[in-house]
Amino acid sequence: MMQSNNNIQTSRPGIHGRLIINARVASLDPTHTQPYGMLDDHAVLIGDDKIMWVGPSSEVNPTQFEGDLIDAAGRLVTPGLIDSHTHLIYGGNRAQEFEARQQGQSYEQIARAGGGILSTVRATRELDQSGLIEQALPRLTALCREGVTTVEIKSGYGLTLDDELKMLRAARQLEQRLPVRIRTTLLAAHAVPPEYRDNADSYIEMICQELMPKVVEEGLADAVDVFCESIAFSPAQCRRVFEAAQQHGLGIKGHTEQLSNLGGSALAAEFGAWSVDHLEYLDEQGIKAMRAAGTVACLLPGAFYFLKETQMPPIEALRQAGVPMALASDCNPGSSPLASLRLMMNQGCVLFGLTPEEALTGVTRHAAKALGLSRQVGMIRPGQQADLLLWDLDHPAQLAYEFGPERLALRIFNGQPAPIPPAQNSLASHG
Repeated sequence: MMQSNNNIQTSRPGIHGRLIINARVASLDPTHTQPYGMLDDHAVLIGDDKIMWVGPSSEVNPTQFEGDLIDAAGRLVTPGLIDSHTHLIYGGNRAQEFEARQQGQSYEQIARAGGGILSTVRATRELDQSGLIEQALPRLTALCREGVTTVEIKSGYGLTLDDELKMLRAARQLEQRLPVRIRTTLLAAHAVPPEYRDNADSYIEMICQELMPKVVEEGLADAVDVFCESIAFSPAQCRRVFEAAQQHGLGIKGHTEQLSNLGGSALAAEFGAWSVDHLEYLDEQGIKAMRAAGTVACLLPGAFYFLKETQMPPIEALRQAGVPMALASDCNPGSSPLASLRLMMNQGCVLFGLTPEEALTGVTRHAAKALGLSRQVGMIRPGQQADLLLWDLDHPAQLAYEFGPERLALRIFNGQPAPIPPAQNSLASHG
């Protein structure tokens, strides 16, 4: 499909780069009024790592361009997909707990037997940085094979200064293993570690006074996150983390209103949060606060499905309020061991009632906003990073409609064709 150095140029003299022609472009750019921002029979000019021009293929002059030509031959072109909420870095797995639940054991029984999040904490602490990278690679590879070009990865299974730093360093290193953009989030306020079982306030103090400054010093995180729930941290404790993050210039995110309504979403919005995530018990006050702050509602249907939840997020209220909705995998060992953003698109439609256009927008433009990256990625628009996907599909709705068949024909990351990585397994994943 790609031809290199064949002296094909656009009508704009002096511009060299890479040119996609004869494409059906789903730009996801809201300035285009067609559904999906569709632009039929269009061309996209890439210079270095950015999109330079988008226009009708009829405006391309094949005698005045020097560079690489990609003839899409009518294929669908979309922005690279963005998974804006994952816990990809962790040790071991919790398949035995899944089996126990299916046999009738309660979460409390499993936790008393040494299971639950603290079992993942133990397994994560036992691995060194390279071990965490090797266990994460099959999960990240699966996402990349589906067209993901930007991934957010959280810490939160170390729960000590050294282990949280280890997780974030491992996440950053993954950019050197696969052609993907990594955004990292400090989620030390994920659970109260055993060492602080009776003194969660002291643990929060350690996060704010010791861990966060070290993270900032090493440039290991783009944002902070908290789990605002009765089984995790109170709104007052989360506020202290947000205040410290604000002082350090970090973005704000939150696991909020998943199991109950503690007002965590409104609290995060007070600090200008990029996103608040889960939201099954979100109320009208929280929605109003999010709308005023421009905070994204990040929906996680994988966890809803895996935990057999019945309380749905208030999709219609969010829609009516004009709150942007992102979709993400929440890939983690306990509640969403699902490394597939395409599956999340399907679940978002089937379980939550999103339209296919909302689902695709939720893993592109709105996902970018949820990571503070609206100006860089998420649309096909001049000035954005050239993260582009060519699909063997007739219509963008097929991206949410079906799951399983591999439809990705070409993956372009930062302006360069990036080979679709082969599926990989890791013996370490059985740990």
